[in-house]
Amino acid sequence: MGTNSTMSSDYLEIQGFNIAPPFRYPLFVSLLLIYSSLLVSNVGVLLIIFSDRSLHQPMYLLFCNLPLNDLIGNTVLLPRLMMHIVSGERYISYQQCVAQAFYSHTFGSASHMILIIMAIDRYVAICHPLKYCAIMTGRTVTWLSVAAWGISIVLVSVLIGLTVRLSRCRNTIQNAYCDNASLFKLSCEDVSINNIYGLFFTVLLFTCSMGSIAVTYIRIALLCWMKKNKELNSRAVQTCTSHLVLYIIMMCSGFLTIILHRFPEHPYLRQLAYVFFHVVPAQLNPIIYGLQSRLLRDKIMYYVKRKVSPK
Repeated sequence: MGTNSTMSSDYLEIQGFNIAPPFRYPLFVSLLLIYSSLLVSNVGVLLIIFSDRSLHQPMYLLFCNLPLNDLIGNTVLLPRLMMHIVSGERYISYQQCVAQAFYSHTFGSASHMILIIMAIDRYVAICHPLKYCAIMTGRTVTWLSVAAWGISIVLVSVLIGLTVRLSRCRNTIQNAYCDNASLFKLSCEDVSINNIYGLFFTVLLFTCSMGSIAVTYIRIALLCWMKKNKELNSRAVQTCTSHLVLYIIMMCSGFLTIILHRFPEHPYLRQLAYVFFHVVPAQLNPIIYGLQSRLLRDKIMYYVKRKVSPK
């Protein structure tokens, strides 16, 4: 395929990972096992929560947004990445590349927004327990979920929209996957507005996320300190630990990706960090939340025993 014909076509070449042939299939099998276990754990938790009426509580229904987001984000990334690892040709249509970038950035944004609304639920449960049922109704849970996804989709739509408007003078994605930065680097036009909005997008997301979590947990800690109630403290630790651990894991993997963007001489480390940002939280979320929540843990163990024990 000549340069001119490639340039005029709707297909892009993805740089991908330069994996030595002997390691391609072992890496493919490893990613396949990771993706399979991710599917089983997240889909399993969703099915248990939706099928068991005792789990139809705001805390668990809000948590459903997290495995759903993990499933979408990793399904958009991993299958095509595995295909490119074992394939000699790494091509993707421009439309598919834009879609992958959109869903990938939505995954990252929604992860922050979902943990914010889960923090709101924990704040109400601990600081206003008598009003919890009146405040966290089914309608409230629905609106919080819609807000988390809606804000994420709007922010990412603007981000990708500013990139799609640009003309293209290159046809190679200098990455192992499609993201916004890789897409606007295909253009020879001035991309200052893309960089400015990208910075605004990142700062806004992290400021709102870190600020909301900090305010929520500071108020919970102050309440526990002032009341000095062992039962209240125990409930706060039990309900907040899993949420805080999930948030820390997500922030650490996210910050690692951002930091490595500043070191262009290490592109593979950045690409691996981005894959970890997708995979690691998605693998750990059901485990951490399932083990920390006694009711959900008991339900998971009940369904597992039913599957493995003979009739």
